[in-house]
Amino acid sequence: MSYTLHFTPGTCARVPLVALAESGAEFDVKHVQLMKGEHKRPDYLAKNLAGKVPLLETPEGASAQNVAIARYLGSKFPQLLPQTDNAFADAKITANLAFCADTLHPIVTRMRMPMFIADGDEAQQSVREKGHAAMVMMAKVVEDQLANGPWWYGDEWSIQDAYIYWIWFRLLSVDYDVSVLPNWAAHAARMEERPAVQRALKIENDLLEQSTAQ
Repeated sequence: MSYTLHFTPGTCARVPLVALAESGAEFDVKHVQLMKGEHKRPDYLAKNLAGKVPLLETPEGASAQNVAIARYLGSKFPQLLPQTDNAFADAKITANLAFCADTLHPIVTRMRMPMFIADGDEAQQSVREKGHAAMVMMAKVVEDQLANGPWWYGDEWSIQDAYIYWIWFRLLSVDYDVSVLPNWAAHAARMEERPAVQRALKIENDLLEQSTAQ
C-alpha cells in the first residue's frame, strides 16, 4: 500500500511527512509550489477544496486536514497514535491533535504572518502582539505536558509529537523567548535524533533546494 503526500516545505505538511516516515509505509512526495499557485489549480482543488497543504492520497481516496490525516494514518499504523476502544479516550486523542491544529497553529500564524489577517503596520503589529500573548499561556500547556515524559503521551511517540515539533519550528522563526520552555526544547532535540524525522527533514530540505535552484 503506497501513499502520495502533497507537500510544501516549511508548512504543517511536515506533520504527515514525519508520520509517513515513521510508519514504514511506501510513499511519494509531490511538491506543491504555493508561489506558483499550484494549490489553486483545478485538478488540485478537485481533491482539496480548501486549496491548501497537506493533502494525502491513499488507496481509499484523498484526505485533507492534518487532524483527519493523522487519525487515518493512526488507524492504519497503530504505532503512530495510542490505540483505544473507549469512545471518550478516543475523543481525547482527537482533541489533542485539534489543540495543535485549531489553537497553537492559528496563534503562531498570527505571530509570523499577521499580514494575512490585517492590513497596515499598526494593525499587523497588534495581531502579532495578541498572538504572542496568547502563545504564552498555550506554550505553558505544552511545556507542562512534556514534563510527564519524553513524548506527549509519556514513553510512547505519536503523531502528536510531530505536530508539537512543527509548532516549535515555527516559534523559532518569530520573536519568542523559547528559553522559558526547556521541556519543549528537549523534546525538539529528541525529535531530531529520530531517523524518521531526519529522513523527513532531508526530503523537505531537498525540495526547498530544488525550488530555490529553479
